[in-house]
Amino acid sequence: MKLYALSDLHLRYEHNRQALESLAPHPDDWLIVAGDVGETLEHMDFAWRTLTKRFRQVLWVPGNHELWTLTREQPALRGEARYQQLVAQCRSYGVLTPEDPYPRWPGEGPHRVLVPLFLLYDYSFRPDHVPAEKAIEWALETHVLCTDEAVLHPDPYPTRSAWCAARVEQALARLEALPPDCSTILINHFPLRYEHVRLPRIPRFSIWCGTKKTEDWHLRFRAEVVVSGHLHMPATLWRDGVRFEEVSLGYPQQWTWRGDISQCLREILPGTPR
Repeated sequence: MKLYALSDLHLRYEHNRQALESLAPHPDDWLIVAGDVGETLEHMDFAWRTLTKRFRQVLWVPGNHELWTLTREQPALRGEARYQQLVAQCRSYGVLTPEDPYPRWPGEGPHRVLVPLFLLYDYSFRPDHVPAEKAIEWALETHVLCTDEAVLHPDPYPTRSAWCAARVEQALARLEALPPDCSTILINHFPLRYEHVRLPRIPRFSIWCGTKKTEDWHLRFRAEVVVSGHLHMPATLWRDGVRFEEVSLGYPQQWTWRGDISQCLREILPGTPR
């Protein structure tokens, strides 16, 4: 029994949809889908119809793309209402979400809890000399602006930063209530540490990539592995003896050179020996 992870499926691309359909069955295994499945409810339906037939259990955390409000979808829900719509859709397929009780990993090994998180970002992934109120202006100096600014709405929160703060507080309360004898697999679309945002071509895009409020969570909450996506730069990194896995698939031109989609699945448990 294994735990796999994959993110950034971007199912608006036909090639990615075909690749997902070609994925072989893993009837004994679990799959983490770490966000950016697509932009529409149709994309999500396609993912869950396909993946729940191939894996024993699927877990999902939202990326920014799922939270976009597109006017062609009716009702075109915004912010928290959009998120809850996605949660309800996942539950109709038996897909676990950040709103469900954290599941204990049923495979071999010590007591482990899988922790799907929805934390967003607050523009704090920036150099110390850049004031918070100047973060977007700083990014625009290099002609970088995330589409989220137009289509990811924080309603009923006044800002995306305020929504992020509320999500962090909610997650903290649940994490602090976990038994002290368990380790965790922390799962979030966005990286938990600023240093892991490696974007050499668009470095100032970092402000849309997470929050510094989670910098120590891998130690504070006894993480064995931290899973994230968003960057479209798959990698295994280590910090303080903790394994960090960036598990993006990405746009077709970013992954097809790696072979078929099965080569992009990242094994999370059992872990790769150090």
